[in-house]
Amino acid sequence: MTAQGGYQRPDGRRGQMIADITRDLRRYSVDAQHIGHAFAGLHGLNATDLHALFAVLDAELLGGPITPGRLGEQLNLSSGSVTALIDRLERAGHVRRDRDTADRRKVLLRYADQGAALARSFFAPLGRRNDEVMARFSDEELEVVHRFISEMVVSTREHRDAVRAARREAAVDPGSSTD
Repeated sequence: MTAQGGYQRPDGRRGQMIADITRDLRRYSVDAQHIGHAFAGLHGLNATDLHALFAVLDAELLGGPITPGRLGEQLNLSSGSVTALIDRLERAGHVRRDRDTADRRKVLLRYADQGAALARSFFAPLGRRNDEVMARFSDEELEVVHRFISEMVVSTREHRDAVRAARREAAVDPGSSTD
């Protein structure tokens, strides 16, 4: 049996395990979205604002700030929409624009202190819960979990990009079908 994303009744132990993992990933995704939407609602943010904040945070955690252009690529937004988004987040104290010291023409986005404090305050209890869960796993188990999640992220992003490309093609040729 092919799991097909968990949309068939599983056969056997492996099939059941794949179905359970797929269902748990779906539940995790939905619950994480609810938590994110709660944070967004408390601070007057929309879903795109929240995605932008995560992109800014991820870039900083990976060693460097993100540019508005790269943010637009990640969020699939036009440059005008990105500018409005950044303006909104900057006014609300969530991000700040900095000039690149090596190239003053280049704008870098960073999490602002006020926004970081709000996020830490809201997400700290979840962080503690997650730390408790991860403490129950050995380093070797965490390596396998990390590899699995990383590969699932790549798979999901590849599918997201294919969906985006199909939508762009459909917009260019409205007579075509993406079914």
